[in-house]
Amino acid sequence: MQIEKVGVVGCGLMGAGIAEICAKSGYETVVREVNDELLTKGLDRIGRSLDKAVCKGKLEENKKEEALGKLTGTTNLEDLADCDLVVEAIIESLEHKCELYAALDGIVKKSGVFASNTSSLTITEMAMATKRTERFLGLHFFNPVPIMKLVEVVRTIMTDDQVFEETKEFIRSLGKEPVSCQDNSGFIVNRLLVPYLLDAIRGLEEGIGTVEDIDKAMQLGCGYPMGPLTLLDFVGLDTTYYIANIMFEEYREKRFAPPPLLKQMVLAGRLGRKSGRGFYDYSNS
Repeated sequence: MQIEKVGVVGCGLMGAGIAEICAKSGYETVVREVNDELLTKGLDRIGRSLDKAVCKGKLEENKKEEALGKLTGTTNLEDLADCDLVVEAIIESLEHKCELYAALDGIVKKSGVFASNTSSLTITEMAMATKRTERFLGLHFFNPVPIMKLVEVVRTIMTDDQVFEETKEFIRSLGKEPVSCQDNSGFIVNRLLVPYLLDAIRGLEEGIGTVEDIDKAMQLGCGYPMGPLTLLDFVGLDTTYYIANIMFEEYREKRFAPPPLLKQMVLAGRLGRKSGRGFYDYSNS
């Protein structure tokens, strides 16, 4: 397997970041969105990110132009037909992902590898929507993609060993560090992180401390770059609630069950930074 051309399905926050680092690393990259408006928005996001890297001295102007020259946008799945690797970064819905993979399976060349950027859904369920289960795996990038070094490379019981190892080499070629994961809901990071975040909310419910004190305690006591409630606001309370429900459905363990306060805040529209208010108020920032 030799990866020369990469397809990315979805040009939102994660998809745009994945497409950007692939193009910067010299790969021919095709990014697909469902309509022209979303595609333009996603390509503009990539352009701004590259400009920011140039302004900070992290990327030379000529390297930015080379990256943009490697990047193509499309609204047609058929334009991914000759891709060696297709990375999916669409809405976190098993139904939507399976529909996409079933369609891609009939379009992309048989030697092409499929990878999902899911953070919580099991890879096996998506792979079963295709006839290339041995060439299917997970590639969980972290936000913001151009900055975060980690990628969880997730294998199922069906993933071909050579495909798995060569995909890890591809991740290294992007300047990222791969970690190997078995297929389970949440993989390594979210399986450990989500219960921690949910327990911080339970602690707030139980009055162990204020929002500020809980965050300060974990920052200064454990050396974390930000406290759990600040992190929840950054990730999005709706996103965390959705992931927690998926993981609770998978494991049926209390530590994955969303606390009542989390559900109430999501219903009230207090989703964190993106809505202007979560555990903290961002309306004036």
